[in-house]
Amino acid sequence: MLTSIAGRSVLVTGASKGIGKGIARVFAREGAKVLLVARSEDAAEAAAETLRAAGGVASAFAADVTDRDAMAAAAEAAVARHGGLDVLCANAGMFPSASLEEMTEAQWDEVLSTNLKGTFLSIQACLPALKQSEAGRIVLTSSITGPITGFPGWSHYGASKAGQLGFLRTAAIELARYGITINAVMPGNIITEGLEGMGDDYLAQMAASIPLKRLGSVEDIAHGMLYFASREAAYVTGQTLVVDGGQTLPESLEALE
Repeated sequence: MLTSIAGRSVLVTGASKGIGKGIARVFAREGAKVLLVARSEDAAEAAAETLRAAGGVASAFAADVTDRDAMAAAAEAAVARHGGLDVLCANAGMFPSASLEEMTEAQWDEVLSTNLKGTFLSIQACLPALKQSEAGRIVLTSSITGPITGFPGWSHYGASKAGQLGFLRTAAIELARYGITINAVMPGNIITEGLEGMGDDYLAQMAASIPLKRLGSVEDIAHGMLYFASREAAYVTGQTLVVDGGQTLPESLEALE
């Protein structure tokens, strides 16, 4: 059983929906004080209200991860509201589809700016507060797409997620001197608001390619984050955890028959 994370201050980016919202919910349920950061203040506040209604300690802050000053303000808000900052869950990301032939420079730049530069800026903004924590933790939401697999239309997304892992390994070395660890969770196919509207047939087809025969939940990802944020993971840094139900294991669909 992991040591309780109750009372620790956690900042989650991209927290108004999807995986980020699930991360915030699990940490709040475990007793952490959570700051939900998203570009939309209304969406972040609505998500925070659901956590407070369930008995959690949560508040919202509007910030874009591509804006250095905005992220610095978010980190300062976490310190002011929760007495410090112990955990950064750098989750914010985007995945618009565009084929390689038709992709514009603007589309490429937008995805790399949010997913990769946004990771860097979020961490840099939170470092002063994390250095004051007795157990500073950073956990990234990467993906199997890019580092392990590919998918048509997501070359920019794949590049950003692979880039996160290259960044991670050097960051782990630099941050070790402060006792701060940095690791990444790599989700497979996860059920979020965007997928729920695709229909049962589509979801069933996706699940058929996964050995566990189901798509993952946002809680599945959050539990991996919770481990990396724990005191038990104090000697783990620069590492990745694939959470995909075995999706990346089969050589072909025949292997699942």
